Amino acid sequence: MATLSDIGVSALINILSAVVFLLAFALLRIQPINDRVYFSKWYIKGERTSPRRRFGFVGKFVNLNLWTYLTFLNWMPQALMMSEEKLIGHAGFDSVVFLRIYTLGLKIFVPMTILAILILVPVNISGDTLSFLRKELVTSNIDKLSISNVQPKSIKFFFHISMEYLFTFWTCFLLYLEYDKVASMRLEFLASQGRRAEQFTVLVCNVPQVSGRSVSDSVDYYFKKNHPSTYLCHQIVYNANRFARLLRRRNRIQNWLDYNQLRFERHPNKRPTRKKGFLGLCGERVDSIDFYKKELAELDVRLTMERQRILKDKKSIVPVAFVSFDSRWGAAVCAQTQQSKNPLLWLTSWAPEPRDVYWQNLAIPFVSLTIRKLVIGSLVFALIFFYMIPIAFVQSLANLDGLEKVAPFLRRVMELKFIKSFLQGFLPGLALKIFLYYLPGILVIMSKIEGYVSLSSIEQKAASKYYYFMLVNVFLGSIVAGTAFQQLHAFLHQSPSQIPRTIGVSIPMKATFFITYIMVDGWAGIASEILRLKHLVIYQLKNIFLVKTERDREIAMYPGSVDFPETLPSLQLYFLLGLVYAVVTPILLPFILVFFAFAYLVYRHQIINVYDQRYESAGAFWPHVHGRIILSLVISQLLLMGLLSTKEAAKSTPLLIILPVITWAFHKYCKSRFEPAFSRYPLEEAMDKDAQDRTADPNLDLKAYLSDAYLHPVFHSFKEVELEEVIRVDAVRVDKHQPQTMPSPNPMESSPPPPPPPPPPYFSYSHDDIQSYHNYYQQQYVETQDIESSHDNYNYGYDF
Repeated sequence: MATLSDIGVSALINILSAVVFLLAFALLRIQPINDRVYFSKWYIKGERTSPRRRFGFVGKFVNLNLWTYLTFLNWMPQALMMSEEKLIGHAGFDSVVFLRIYTLGLKIFVPMTILAILILVPVNISGDTLSFLRKELVTSNIDKLSISNVQPKSIKFFFHISMEYLFTFWTCFLLYLEYDKVASMRLEFLASQGRRAEQFTVLVCNVPQVSGRSVSDSVDYYFKKNHPSTYLCHQIVYNANRFARLLRRRNRIQNWLDYNQLRFERHPNKRPTRKKGFLGLCGERVDSIDFYKKELAELDVRLTMERQRILKDKKSIVPVAFVSFDSRWGAAVCAQTQQSKNPLLWLTSWAPEPRDVYWQNLAIPFVSLTIRKLVIGSLVFALIFFYMIPIAFVQSLANLDGLEKVAPFLRRVMELKFIKSFLQGFLPGLALKIFLYYLPGILVIMSKIEGYVSLSSIEQKAASKYYYFMLVNVFLGSIVAGTAFQQLHAFLHQSPSQIPRTIGVSIPMKATFFITYIMVDGWAGIASEILRLKHLVIYQLKNIFLVKTERDREIAMYPGSVDFPETLPSLQLYFLLGLVYAVVTPILLPFILVFFAFAYLVYRHQIINVYDQRYESAGAFWPHVHGRIILSLVISQLLLMGLLSTKEAAKSTPLLIILPVITWAFHKYCKSRFEPAFSRYPLEEAMDKDAQDRTADPNLDLKAYLSDAYLHPVFHSFKEVELEEVIRVDAVRVDKHQPQTMPSPNPMESSPPPPPPPPPPYFSYSHDDIQSYHNYYQQQYVETQDIESSHDNYNYGYDF
């Protein structure tokens, strides 16, 4: 068990680590060579195009301005200067709601810490229970500050019960205010947004197969019949896996072409060359620019053919469509009502914003979704129990005293005091952090396999899995395993009737382990977050060895977004620890306060200067955060009831029975009062917004605006001009080698429908030209088409 000196060693190591990380960050961020790593958000927004440098060539890499070294800590006040309103416009509403969770933690725990230390700590110290149990249980000086030190049947337990009531009411009061504020901010944010495609669009799944009708015809007929006054258009979804593979290859070749053209511009007297063989290592040496231009021309023709194949192949169509309406009101009515008497058909929901769509999962059959969720649920369950092994190992490190009593031969390993303090005060928290490092990524992959169709849903489900994993393994598992190791001697030598009492006394003692974990994860871990050492090293290596063009540099610079699947469950674990131990072991609360304050400062800086959110869910994750804080409250109340029952406080324990009921009733009220704002769009708001649009722009062609809103991103990368140029160039080449007239399309085949007016900006093709090239190159590329694998399910929505 960690003693006061062990906690001191751990605090010293973690504080020194945090200081080193912060100093390294403060110095590295002002170097011009690192500017794109620590200010990538401003580059993405276009408000910063190059590092602010001086003093010639050397100034490109090293900051020679001595004044900036004297003010290298100015990032701290700068992180707090941007107002919340500006921050919403700069980083999005999700980022602001995420930061408000940290401020909520400070509001909850600052008064709790003051009251608990002033009232409960003196009450706990005045008890003398642990001195009588010293021979039976492994204790430390910190445990004398916990409820374990209060004598059984003591009247002093009414102080703990009173504080539990006070802390519960205070937490619920702040949660109510925050839920009300976030819900109001969400509605204001949605009302302040301009015209966006997702406001008019509904995602329709499980479209039934109708004999003699295509999916597109079925969707058009159904919505013209059931939503005649508001239905506008639709975009069906295709499986475009081959196209995506070809396009990725085209992007790589385009990158090499840009690189060689830049080389030629720098050295116009020498054209770059390469070998035609495998990876450019063998074969005839040719001009690189001409080689890559020819490769691009051939790939553009193959892309055209592949696109036509997708449009004509009925097997490429999946029973999913994005249906658009002429008003927000019409979309809200459709998205929030049941469409068919069969509740498993024509399933409608609000369409995610286009960048939030996870296209690969749109092609998953509806029937398999339940099976996938069942399989993944079973795997998560197995994963939780598998991780019990490393959790038990970590607890063995945290309880060396308990192992010494059972295995005396281990004493030689821990003879040196500093080594013992390091092993018990720092190593357990670090080991747990290492074991959890890859887990969020694994859970994200599992959530993708389950079949959710938006990135935000995938991350929310992964965060949910990670939270329950940490609840079971990190919290409950650490307590159970730690108690077993710590009180192993007592378990083996006392009667079974005394084991519950031993557990009740020893659970508060696990606060020492959680203190070490908070310092490793919440102090040093947050400091390493702002340093971004891993991203810095990867960027510099890519910049040296892989970056050939400005496009490469932008890809290497991309910072990613806030890792919600990892940060949100970690945040909720800190709420759980604070609420559970506020009454049980109050000395843990100051460590949590440092985490909330420090993490708020760091993440505010990162959101302003570094992170670029991949999507905007308008704070859709807040109801989950609220519910898990309520769950933490209930767990703290049940745990206190269990502790008091082991303390033989039978008269005081019934006073706590009503508290979980009150807390859960409060949660149900908040759920019914505020949660609809996060799942439904009020028709009143939709009607008002539509009226404003009609007044501001009465001649808006909404159909043209929505025509390509939900095209797959890979098709947005294949622009009209590039394809038309290829078609014209290859047409000349075909006429040269084959002077006779190009064969026309088979008159028996139905001609492809004309492009909808006005044409989408990226896809305005001449269908006659494309059909001609399809016929001409069909035999030439039939083998290369079959080579492409069909394992990657990419989809895009388009309606001709």
